[in-house]
Amino acid sequence: MQFTHDTELALQGAAALVNTTGRGTGEDTLGTVADLDDFVREWRWSGSRQRDRAELDAVRALRPRLAVLWELGEEEIAEHVNTLLAEARALPRVVRHDDFGWHLHATSDDAPLATRMAVEAAMAFVDVLRADEVRRLRTCEAEDCQDVHVDLSRNRSRRFCSTTCGNRVAAAAYRERQARREG
Repeated sequence: MQFTHDTELALQGAAALVNTTGRGTGEDTLGTVADLDDFVREWRWSGSRQRDRAELDAVRALRPRLAVLWELGEEEIAEHVNTLLAEARALPRVVRHDDFGWHLHATSDDAPLATRMAVEAAMAFVDVLRADEVRRLRTCEAEDCQDVHVDLSRNRSRRFCSTTCGNRVAAAAYRERQARREG
């Protein structure tokens, strides 16, 4: 099952936002307004921005609310998503901007950034639920990493949040095999 481009982008963006807490590294990478500017630019968020500490704090406060979605079962995800949508008074509309084709926005372009982020993530999780693909929401299998990711592989086989974690685990396994051969 392949999701639409906006769903994939929203899911990956939500995972990236959750991972800014330093779950895997211990380093919070969303500490300043400049960090938020970089994040918004990287994930191509459209709409208005305040570019102040209050906006940063609101986005930072959203992270644990999204992180929990990787830990819940279907019923609880649905309840949580419904809460996010109700709080924002989401009203879906079809839009086209930049180089994206037609897709859904469920808030106005001048809604606060954290609200837009919450609603975009919630709408993407609606698609995950409707497609019965909750098992694609994963936590990295590297022992020293707690980052979340969305397995968008065809065969649902992605185990790590990044190639860095995958390579680190593979290298450690290789070293262990070599040590056993030598010992």
